[in-house]
Amino acid sequence: MTFKYELLSQPSARRPPSLLHRYRFVIMLVTVLALVYLTTVCSGRALPFNVAKKSRWEPLRFDEDGNFQLAIFEDLHFGENAWDSWGPQQDLNSVRVLNDVLAAETQHLVILNGDLITGENQYKFNATSKIDQIVAPIVQRNLPWASTYGNHDSDFNLSRSDILAREQCYPNALTRSDVNAPNAGVSNYYLPVYPHNGGNVPCLILWSFDSRGGFLYQQRNATGAKVGQPNWVDQSVVDWFKTTNKRLTTRYNATIPSLAFVHIPTNASQALQTQAGVNPYYQPGINDDYPLAQQAQGYCPNGTNDGTCDYGGQDVPFMDAITSTPGLLALFSGHDHGDTWCYKWNHLLPGMSIKGNGVNICFGQHSGYGGYGSWTRGARQVRVSEEGLREGKVETWIRLETGGVVGSVELNATYGEDRYPATLNTNSSCGSCNYSRVTPMPGTG
Repeated sequence: MTFKYELLSQPSARRPPSLLHRYRFVIMLVTVLALVYLTTVCSGRALPFNVAKKSRWEPLRFDEDGNFQLAIFEDLHFGENAWDSWGPQQDLNSVRVLNDVLAAETQHLVILNGDLITGENQYKFNATSKIDQIVAPIVQRNLPWASTYGNHDSDFNLSRSDILAREQCYPNALTRSDVNAPNAGVSNYYLPVYPHNGGNVPCLILWSFDSRGGFLYQQRNATGAKVGQPNWVDQSVVDWFKTTNKRLTTRYNATIPSLAFVHIPTNASQALQTQAGVNPYYQPGINDDYPLAQQAQGYCPNGTNDGTCDYGGQDVPFMDAITSTPGLLALFSGHDHGDTWCYKWNHLLPGMSIKGNGVNICFGQHSGYGGYGSWTRGARQVRVSEEGLREGKVETWIRLETGGVVGSVELNATYGEDRYPATLNTNSSCGSCNYSRVTPMPGTG
């Protein structure tokens, strides 16, 4: 600071006018380029008038009854085989799911928990255009949303950063990128939720973590193959999470209850499934993806990915951070379309080095007609109250596209001991999709 003061106090240190003009020109140029970029990214999209007037979304708050509810849509997989008739029909059916579920519930926030788009089926020139179709039902209801990105959201022609830019064309989008590190991924951020009475101390923190995966944008190796991206939460994100959570605790002098979202589940989910076992009455839900696919799947401990290892353990720092964070009540994942259960991780599991602290590990419901599997589509609902959070209670259920509700439980101190009805394993199909013709992606042969 002293050095700056001395320079500014001496006439000899003044910048010559020509230099000032150059600086002004650079600033103007950067501003113009930014406007051109935003105009280009956000072109071809018309926002509803009442939404477009907002330049910034209001902070999230509990409603006047002291409740906050969110809907989690995951694995939508828009944009598959746009060149075959069934591809666009899948997307129309997925839009119907979004509309039907949103109409049946009273949510304050929508979470898009990864694999919004099937990246391997996209062309570079319009890869993110499907975002407009995905968020239209949300925008039409004047709701905010926040995204985490999945492994299919990164591919040779699809960039996570471009998805974020497309989302941020809308004032409803709360998705951010708060970790500026080379290998962090993109969708790492947190959202505070404030009390209904207008207080400025959050009642709840929502954490989003990027588990990466897929392929790097416009990169090929020496053989011409696409370059894979690690499929776990990076150490830089773990460090950011610990530092940021500590800072929030210090700022508010309190442990704030929190929920977290990540697309690819951790190895704890697989250990709970295969070692402890999922009971249909105590952890109600579908358990068809067995064993499930976890972070660091296919990697070796030394970081190589050559098909010789099942699991490398690179998600251990993230699991350690999750279990050592007071007040973190649940972690919600997608990725495994055939798993929909919640499990309280409260002990040391065989083959694990991290002991659970009682955090609830949950899957949602396959929401889109894209992606593998024909399980009835739907979305997990999560509701918390200001009063219930004081006791660590979270209500959750799955709203199906049929209008039905399955897997309704309360994540509390006795979850895992309380008996619930088993979830029926049902299916749905795309009646307007003619799968008799499946053709290769044009222009890639």
